[in-house]
Amino acid sequence: MPNPKRRHSHSRSGKRRGGKEFAVPDFSICPNCKALKPSHAMCPACNYYKGQLVVTPREKKKTAER
Repeated sequence: MPNPKRRHSHSRSGKRRGGKEFAVPDFSICPNCKALKPSHAMCPACNYYKGQLVVTPREKKKTAER
């Protein structure tokens, strides 16, 4: 396999890598509790998705008082 005859400049390498930037995830507002949640996902605050309860929240365990 042939090797390149000359090295690529920094700007040329940077132009090639320009499209590899990570996208910021989109957030939407939960209609149930008005908290920010990821789009097309269950709300982590209230466990609702499209107006329906998806996961029943666990009850917190009571610690033994000393």
